[in-house]
Amino acid sequence: MTFTEMQLGKNGVTENFIQTLKSHFQKHENVRISVLKSAGHTKEKVKKYSDEILNKLGKNYTSRVVGFTIVLKKWRKKIR
Repeated sequence: MTFTEMQLGKNGVTENFIQTLKSHFQKHENVRISVLKSAGHTKEKVKKYSDEILNKLGKNYTSRVVGFTIVLKKWRKKIR
């Protein structure tokens, strides 16, 4: 498994963040996103960011929230 890491800061989930995320997925199958304190360091906010990212990326991605980290995985086949 190839991993890459990103950080989510006070600007939240922007179009630029999503484009950067997509470019990471061209070389890696997993991306680990650390949610910084400036982005709102609560469990609910991290879950909300995770859902927002999945909505913008599309159907062949899944996420898991571990603490203040979002782990995204890209699947080869689309998930129904």
